[in-house]
Amino acid sequence: MVKRQLKYAGCLATVLVTGLATAPPSQAGDQYEVHPGESIQKAVDAAQPGDTIDIAPGTYRESVRIDKSGLTLRGAGERTVIRPPGSRTANSCGKEGNGICVLGTAGHRLRDVGIHALTVSGFHKNGIWASETDRLRVRGVTARDNGQWGIAEQKSTRGSFLGNTASGNGDAGIFLANTVEGEGGALNTHGAHIDHNTVTGNRIGITIRRARHLSVDENEVTGNCSGVFIVGDESLPRAGALTVNRNDVSENNKSCPATKRLPALQGSGIVLTGAEDTRVEKNLVRDNVGSSPLSGGIVLFHSFVKVLNERHVLQGNVALGNEPADLANRDTSKTNRFEANICKTSQPAGLC
Repeated sequence: MVKRQLKYAGCLATVLVTGLATAPPSQAGDQYEVHPGESIQKAVDAAQPGDTIDIAPGTYRESVRIDKSGLTLRGAGERTVIRPPGSRTANSCGKEGNGICVLGTAGHRLRDVGIHALTVSGFHKNGIWASETDRLRVRGVTARDNGQWGIAEQKSTRGSFLGNTASGNGDAGIFLANTVEGEGGALNTHGAHIDHNTVTGNRIGITIRRARHLSVDENEVTGNCSGVFIVGDESLPRAGALTVNRNDVSENNKSCPATKRLPALQGSGIVLTGAEDTRVEKNLVRDNVGSSPLSGGIVLFHSFVKVLNERHVLQGNVALGNEPADLANRDTSKTNRFEANICKTSQPAGLC
């Protein structure tokens, strides 16, 4: 291995050369090291597909925009902290109030970008914001106290969100959608997965909005106003065709005021609204207590444009201590199935 140093714009970065800088993501690339006082963005600008940027422990006051495929940002866990800059930011990511942006364009998705083992905190809008990506990997990230979403993605496929912590964010801790700019049919994510995350103290823990073909499995979702939202409407294709399995969705009893989109929230575990063909299985849903129309353990509710849920299977869940009900079917569709769930109370009676 050859070790060399690159100097740019007054900042010193170390590059450990393990391959060609132009190597594709499938091959080993250069390794950049960034230390406190140096610029992560300048390392990103200098890197090529396949490169890894190692960010040493410390606090970095900047926003980072990634607009090339095959890069990996890798911190040292919670000791690597990215926070808003103290002065005017130089890139569009920061100007929009985001911490780290991964931005492709229509027809040219960024591929195989990784964001690993760092903290992004205190941004006016989103901690991590991604659009037009394929196989984005967000792993071991802490996203806390951001104004809107902790970790969010739109218009993207095959994303992997694994082992992250999202807390204290103004809306959802983890948010995945077709598009946030307007209405439209559900996006086929081609197998995105949100697994083994800890999501606490947000308005909503995890929101899936107008998306299909993904999994939400084995997450710990506690202390939010609402735990998990699966959201669809009249747009085609419909939201759904996904799994919500083996999650711990408990004590989501924080109180949040109404918004233009939703009523006041408190005590909602797993809510499905206006979606189809979703399997909700083997979740532990307990002690979610509130008086909102969406309160309860596992709740089916027609969308706010009166679109019904269709063909959901809710099976093998343990739902206990939720109020006003452990299972609540507040929909008029007859195509949803409640099977072999453990619960004490339901609306209507007879679902346990």
